[in-house]
Amino acid sequence: MLCAALLCKNAHKRGIKIKPYIKTSLSPGSRAVSRYYELSGLQEYLDAMGFYHVGYGCMTCIGNSGDIAKEVEDAVKEKDLCVASVLSGNRNFEGRVHPATKANFLASPPLVVAFAIAGTVNIDFEKEPMAIDSEGKEVYLRDLWPSRDEIRKIEETVIKPEIFVETYNKLANGT
Repeated sequence: MLCAALLCKNAHKRGIKIKPYIKTSLSPGSRAVSRYYELSGLQEYLDAMGFYHVGYGCMTCIGNSGDIAKEVEDAVKEKDLCVASVLSGNRNFEGRVHPATKANFLASPPLVVAFAIAGTVNIDFEKEPMAIDSEGKEVYLRDLWPSRDEIRKIEETVIKPEIFVETYNKLANGT
C-alpha cells in the first residue's frame, strides 16, 4: 500500500492526472493504514490523484465505492464496450466492482494505481509510456516507481507499532 501511495506522489509531482473516465477509490483493510497515510503526508497525494477514502475492507470490491460517471456508463452501454476493473482484493469476477465491468483483474496496490494512471489495461509497462507529464515527456512506470530509500524512510519514521495498538484498542468503540 505504501508503494501505491508513493506512486501517486511521484505522478502528482510530475503533473500527471488520471483520465476522467477512470473510476478510482481507496478502501484499505485497516484504519492503521489510513493513519500512516495521514501521518506521512501521502493521503494528500492519493486524494490529488482521485484515490479518495471510501471506507474499509470490501467497499470497492462489492461496488460500494460509488457509481461511475453517467457519461461513461452510457458510452459503455451504447457502444457495447468491454471495460475493465483492476482491484487489489482477494477475488474478482464480472460485474463485481460495477455491473458495467466485464473484464476484471486482481493486482497489487501499486499496479492498481499504475493501471489507473495509464488509463488502460492494454499496456506493456516495460515498453510503453503510461502517461505524459506536464512538460510533455513520456513517463514510464520505472520513472514513477519509488526507490527503496523512499519506502524505508516512511516505514522508519511513520509506521510504528503504536499506530496499530491505538487503532485496534479503539476497534470496539463507536458504531
